[in-house]
Amino acid sequence: MLNVGKIEEGIVLDHIEAGKAMLIYHYLKLDRTEYPVAIIKNARSEAMTRKDILKVECDPDSLNLDVIAFMAPSVTVNVIKGGEIVEKRQLHLPEEITGVLKCHNPRCITSIEQELPHIFYLSDHTRQIYRCRYCEERYTAGVLEKRYR
Repeated sequence: MLNVGKIEEGIVLDHIEAGKAMLIYHYLKLDRTEYPVAIIKNARSEAMTRKDILKVECDPDSLNLDVIAFMAPSVTVNVIKGGEIVEKRQLHLPEEITGVLKCHNPRCITSIEQELPHIFYLSDHTRQIYRCRYCEERYTAGVLEKRYR
């Protein structure tokens, strides 16, 4: 059995669909920080059969949880302080996300004006559809891109 030590302050992202922890790691830009990170892939789970887990030792408010809410809305965020879970956050789809997706419409203004931020708004709550603020290109929540921004 794998044993990963507890963290004193930070977050634990639990119930990540197996194989998606590295995408979340890159989208949270954890590769550009000096936070200690533990990535557990394909852990046994009664509810999911297999799951991934991310443990990040950092200020819990320093990470953009909207990224996680868009990419994997079923993830549970456990906030850790003093080595104990002090809060469990259930994520909700954000009304607007910036800098998470890149619009792939070649006619979108973001293709020409490279400095414009890529902004998407939630256009359909039930079907979890986001649209580009500039060209209305459609994206579905939870669908992860294979490329990193």
